[in-house]
Amino acid sequence: MMYLVTDWLLVALSIIIVAHVIPGFHVASFGTALIAAIVIGLINSTLGLLLKILTFPLTIVTFGLFLFVINALMLRFASYLVEGFVVDSFLPAFLGAIVLSIVHSVLYTLAFS
Repeated sequence: MMYLVTDWLLVALSIIIVAHVIPGFHVASFGTALIAAIVIGLINSTLGLLLKILTFPLTIVTFGLFLFVINALMLRFASYLVEGFVVDSFLPAFLGAIVLSIVHSVLYTLAFS
């Protein structure tokens, strides 16, 4: 249980960091980032999973890079659902997906190593 809470906080912190690094990626507050982290997780575990299964051949052809496109789409979708979490267009969502995965990986490694 503590692992889930810690990972949730790390994702929210990652979202805040991405908002400071990527123009067009905005988060109103840390509370908004916490809600966005939950919504992104729920979207990725449902709709994102379905899209990843359906686009598996394309993911293989692009050596996994198409997963960033799917993650960008999931970030854009989450921005429509969470007030105070705004992703202006596809490019900030795409760059945000890349930076978010890198930042979260680094924070996760620091927290759980």
